[in-house]
Amino acid sequence: MSEERSRFVVSADWVEKNLGAPEFRIVDASWYLPAQNRNAADEYATGHIPGAVFFDQDATADHSTSLPHTIPSARVFSDAIGGSGISDTDTIVVYDGPGFFSAPRVWWLFRLFGVGNVYVLDGGLDGWKREGRALTSDLSEPAPAVFKARYDASKVTTLEAMKNIVAGARAQIADARGPGRFQGTEPEPRSGVRSGHMPGAKNVPAAILSENGKFKSLPELKQTIESAGIDLSKPVVTSCGSGITAAIITLALTSLGHADNTLYDGSWTEWGGLDDTPVVTGKD
Repeated sequence: MSEERSRFVVSADWVEKNLGAPEFRIVDASWYLPAQNRNAADEYATGHIPGAVFFDQDATADHSTSLPHTIPSARVFSDAIGGSGISDTDTIVVYDGPGFFSAPRVWWLFRLFGVGNVYVLDGGLDGWKREGRALTSDLSEPAPAVFKARYDASKVTTLEAMKNIVAGARAQIADARGPGRFQGTEPEPRSGVRSGHMPGAKNVPAAILSENGKFKSLPELKQTIESAGIDLSKPVVTSCGSGITAAIITLALTSLGHADNTLYDGSWTEWGGLDDTPVVTGKD
């Protein structure tokens, strides 16, 4: 039944029917870790969904910090998105390669800056290709548009706020990293970052929220999140390695009607890279 799926996730059939429609925009938000051995920009140049523009998460970011791909200013975001031919009133579909890896982060960024009609492509580009749908290597050169960014600070948790949350258990912490990194049995991929997790955090590995590139149904999402120890009636802050996959949990929470959630943008790269922040290991 359609009502059991996330209202923020759209099918390849729906996207294909809307290709070329006025005020319908597609964004390739692919981004990969070195271990994935994929180059997002190269893949986009080789073949992407017709009309899609490429969003570089490392380029459109706050470069005044040493942390990776942190939230850009409203001006930087609006210039980048408007320059890509996208208006804040358009209907926007975001995709990545696997389906639910980096696309939810850009879905979240659009919402953070005031866009209402933004969605994630179920199955991603990998699924689109498997189904033999149209691809192009033509690089889009859209006419610039006006994008009016309206930043909502209430959706973001800062380092200082995170310290208060950890100290006072004011919100639940959902950590999207894999169990090995969360428990401290695997090293962090970034040098100088300690292994483990914040005291009180619950592990909700981002990979368990989708299956074969498709986002789980709402009942499945609810069961998965609650089984990880998250109470959906209480506030949640999402975190991960560097703020990318935390947004997959944010997407799941928002899909379930959970509104009282924020994303910790610095995530573990910031927290685990400091000397004075508490870190624990093990399952809890």
